[in-house]
Amino acid sequence: MARTRGRTGRPPWQIAVPAAAALALLGLPMLALLVRLPWSQLPEQLASPVVGPALRLSLLCAAAATVVSAVLGVPLAWVLARAELPGMRLLRALVTVPLTLPPVVGGVALLLLLGRRGLLGSRLDAWFGISLPFTTAAVVVAQVFVAMPFLVLAVEGALAGADRRVEDAAATLGASPLRVFTRITLPSVAPGLAAGAVLCFARALGEFGATITFAGSFPGTTQTMPVAVYLALATDPDAAAVLSVVLLAVSVAVLVVLRGRWAQGALR
Repeated sequence: MARTRGRTGRPPWQIAVPAAAALALLGLPMLALLVRLPWSQLPEQLASPVVGPALRLSLLCAAAATVVSAVLGVPLAWVLARAELPGMRLLRALVTVPLTLPPVVGGVALLLLLGRRGLLGSRLDAWFGISLPFTTAAVVVAQVFVAMPFLVLAVEGALAGADRRVEDAAATLGASPLRVFTRITLPSVAPGLAAGAVLCFARALGEFGATITFAGSFPGTTQTMPVAVYLALATDPDAAAVLSVVLLAVSVAVLVVLRGRWAQGALR
């Protein structure tokens, strides 16, 4: 007899109790945030000199980081999914390391590479007068470093599962590799690309450790929402709560966008 799959009704108490505890651990902090939020002061807080600039800077930098990640990450995903090169395991490991690396360590690594005394940063400063640390560009670089792997993995999974027969037929008929990639491959993996872009944007928007280490906290220049939340806790808890709720709303929006097939494919 074939095994039936699906729901089995009420779980036994040995499973229900720890499941309820896990749900409480995940849900109650969010509930506390909403309950303690100064709703009557919400418009004023959103227009404050702390919340407004941090929100605008975060959205701008996260959008820029998502664009950069797509431009660089989609070709990298194609290499991971389709190319046969030596050292592919090492390449895939390099792509996934930022997912497990503490963000502060990523910020230190960026400083050692792109700082004024860094391996590459010292030459950029000496030759071109370019100094990235503690600038808005540094925020984008830090966000790309931590967020691009989400987009790469989502697109790689979509490419690996795509039907290549249409691509092969187009190549046989004389279409150039670039034309096949832009006209056939990209449209076929559009859901995976969209899911990866949303994940990338959300991760960039919530980035804190690498940002504060590599870019610092200068209002209007590098002070993003997570950094502002951290600093506001000591001086203005209401502003910290408002910023936190905005980030929570973005997270919920990501879950809505990634519902069903996209979320399962991107996070698999």
